[in-house]
Amino acid sequence: MINKPTSDSSQFYVHGLMMLAIILAASSFPVGALITNELPASVLMFFRFLLASFLFLPFVIRRHGFAFPSVNALWRYAALGVPLAAFFWCMFESLRFTSVVNTGALYTLVPAFTAIAAYFINKEITKFFRIVGLIIGTMGALWVVFRGDINLLLGLHLNYGDLVFILGCISLSLYDPMIKRLHCGEPMMVLTYWVLVSGSVWLFLLSITSFAQIDWSQINNSVYLGTLYLAIFSTQITFFIINFSTLKIGATKVAAYGFLTPFFVIIMSLIMGLDDFNSVLLPGILLILVSMIFIQIDMPDKSNA
Repeated sequence: MINKPTSDSSQFYVHGLMMLAIILAASSFPVGALITNELPASVLMFFRFLLASFLFLPFVIRRHGFAFPSVNALWRYAALGVPLAAFFWCMFESLRFTSVVNTGALYTLVPAFTAIAAYFINKEITKFFRIVGLIIGTMGALWVVFRGDINLLLGLHLNYGDLVFILGCISLSLYDPMIKRLHCGEPMMVLTYWVLVSGSVWLFLLSITSFAQIDWSQINNSVYLGTLYLAIFSTQITFFIINFSTLKIGATKVAAYGFLTPFFVIIMSLIMGLDDFNSVLLPGILLILVSMIFIQIDMPDKSNA
C-alpha cells in the first residue's frame, strides 16, 4: 500500500520535527566514535536496538495496547529491519577506520540514493529542483570527504571505512521508500516498535559469535551510557519522527535533511574535541546548505517524490 504524502503548505511542523531528528541523528556519529572501539559493531547495535525496543514498548501499550502482529505484518517489519540493521552495523564498523566528519559527509549521499530507490520501489519521479539539489548536495559531500583536493577525488582515495559506510548509505536509502511501500495503515508507533524489534533480531544473529569473546568486566561505563543515549535519542525518537514524516512529506524530502548532517556533525565533533575544523570544508558545507533550498522547493507538478 502506497500512501501519498500530503501537501507541504500545512506541514511546517513536520519540517521542524525533521530538524530535530537530524540533530539527534548527527549526534550519533561523535557519540558512536567514542564507544565504537569498546565492543564489536554488531553487539553495540544489538543492545542499542534492544534497549530502544524495551523503552518504546510502554508508550505503544498505553496508546494502542499490545498484540502480536500477523504473519503478513511480521514479514513487512522484518523487511524494514534489514536496511536499518545493515546501515548501523556499517556506521559503527566504519568509525573504526575513518573520521567522524567523513562519515557525516558521506551520509549526505543518502538523499540521492533514496531518490533512485524511490523510483524503482514506488515509481516516484523526482522533481527538477530536487534533482538539482541532489547534485549540488552530492558535490558538497564529495568536497568535504576529499577536503577540496581534486587529485584525491580523481584517484578515488577512499579508505576502508569510507567504503563500508557508503554500503551502509545504500542500505539506508531503501528504508524510506520501503516504509511507503509496506505501510498498511497501522499506527506509526506500532510500526516503529516492531521495526526496532526486527532490527534487534537481525543484529542478534550477527552478534552471536561475538558474545563469548567479550570480557564484560573490562567494558567502561561510558559505553553503557553512550548506548543508552543512542537508544533513546538517536534511535527511538529519530525513527518515529522519520517514519511519521515520510508519510507526510515524502521520502525524498525527508532524506534531503540528511544534507545537514555534516554541519551538525562538525559542530558536535569540535565541541567534543574529536576533530579539528579546517576552513577548506566551508565551500562543501555551503553547497550542502544550498542543496537543501533546492530540494525543499515545492514546484507544482504531477510527481510526488
